[in-house]
Amino acid sequence: MTVIAVVPGDGIGPEVTDEAVKVLDDMGLGLGFDHLDDVNATTFRETGAGLSPENFERIRSARSVLFGAIGAPGINNSEYGRGVLIKMRFELDLYVNHRPAFLWDARLSPLRDERRRNVDCLVVRENSEGLYVGVGGRVRADTPHEIAIDEEVTTYHGVRRVLDYAFSKARKSVCLVDKSNAVPNGGRLWQRCWRDAVGKNPGVDCSHLFVDAAAMKLVDDPSAFDVIVTNNSYGDILSDLTAQLAGGLGMAASANLNPETGFGVYEPVHGSAPDIAGQGKANPVGAILSAALLCEGIGLPEAAGAIRRAVSAAVAAGRCTPDIGGSLTTREAGAAIRAELR
Repeated sequence: MTVIAVVPGDGIGPEVTDEAVKVLDDMGLGLGFDHLDDVNATTFRETGAGLSPENFERIRSARSVLFGAIGAPGINNSEYGRGVLIKMRFELDLYVNHRPAFLWDARLSPLRDERRRNVDCLVVRENSEGLYVGVGGRVRADTPHEIAIDEEVTTYHGVRRVLDYAFSKARKSVCLVDKSNAVPNGGRLWQRCWRDAVGKNPGVDCSHLFVDAAAMKLVDDPSAFDVIVTNNSYGDILSDLTAQLAGGLGMAASANLNPETGFGVYEPVHGSAPDIAGQGKANPVGAILSAALLCEGIGLPEAAGAIRRAVSAAVAAGRCTPDIGGSLTTREAGAAIRAELR
């Protein structure tokens, strides 16, 4: 049996993760689920640890992870997040953040120009370097003379391998997004690796944009993009932009991957949304589409396709939560997708 570790987390995380697990369970895929229900804000408050050594070993021994969301009022989310998500990303070397954006129904697009509503792209974000490595510090903290420094870390190894992954996912084109005109040292390294990657992939249409121009072009015409590859911080921002263009964060799935080991952490990106937790308002589509990505990652592409077709049918019919034009609760929306699978 293939074991998937399930980390529901906080807020709406348990609600949406439960619907994703039901979808996978109903499909009879031979998956077993190891539920880590104590990885949450309550445990963090009590112990100061986001992820205990015992729970980390359970995660490491699983085939992959289905993750809900973490975060709660009154919690230092930076410290908490570093102890859970960032710990998994760095210690399991999940160097790819894979963020697809697909417009499941035209009514969900915020764009006025119908000709340009065809959102079907992938943001490949380098996930283990950049500004999020935590290198830096504060001098004279909490005084009028405070100095804060955050260092951006860029390595040849890290850039080369994420570019290779981006090209492996290209259907027609890859666009490198950076700010090499203003961040020259890391920019030169990205540009060097980019030239090498372009030379190795002569059949792929290649382009380069600075991040500000890329953001403008995405808003003007997202249909122009296939694969976007960029660093950790720019990818964090642009992937949320593409998600909004495709219907909002409630629809957005993601995968944190190590393509060499095949391990992944699959999660919706909407966060814990404590303001609506327990009210049945949370959209389960992002979690269910993350389950589809998980199926792909463990070698079940037919199951992934079936889940996406079921989501498409349910959303198109308006059998969904209010944030995307329906009237169903979280559980009812999950049931509607499972009904389409049958």
